Amino acid sequence: MPDFKEVTIGRAANVYFDGKVTSRTITFKDGSFKTLGIMMPGDYKFATNEKELMEITAGECEILLSGSNEWQKISGGQSFNVDGDSSFEIKAKTIIDYCCTYIS
Repeated sequence: MPDFKEVTIGRAANVYFDGKVTSRTITFKDGSFKTLGIMMPGDYKFATNEKELMEITAGECEILLSGSNEWQKISGGQSFNVDGDSSFEIKAKTIIDYCCTYIS
């Protein structure tokens, strides 16, 4: 889905890692939401509450899902799933443009 229609966009940015990762929350009419963000090159670890679908729309990174010992290469146009109550590590090799969908 290239565009989102009939959404509300949160005015305040979600800022992580001293501003190296930022996102905005968009909420749909049905109450579901996503975040759209930018991640600067670097190494990060995120904890999750809900299941997430991370779509990398541009850039290159490597990810390590909780419970795995194998890093996976992910590029623009690819995605990965993260379990709820879990975590993942990400090595952003370039600037990353991403869309995170929260799955309840």
